[in-house]
Amino acid sequence: MLIKFLIFAVAAFVVWKLFMGDRKQKQVRDKKQEENLAASGEMVKDPICGTYVRKDGDIRVRQGDTVHVFCSYDCRDKFIKSLEAGQDTAE
Repeated sequence: MLIKFLIFAVAAFVVWKLFMGDRKQKQVRDKKQEENLAASGEMVKDPICGTYVRKDGDIRVRQGDTVHVFCSYDCRDKFIKSLEAGQDTAE
């Protein structure tokens, strides 16, 4: 009975490690892809939080000739409030 439990525990541990290793590799792969897109100019930096977002993202604000792209509506709203208050938005 104890042997079966140990075999089951070892098998469960091996399966868990395989899934966790795969998740970590996916995170590394996604980060490298994001860096490549930023370097190629396909991604731009959110002026409020600094997150990289796709250049053709849906959440945008035009300020003169410049188009700012945001990661979320919260960042966009903070940017608009800072424009209304006349503050500098660069961090």
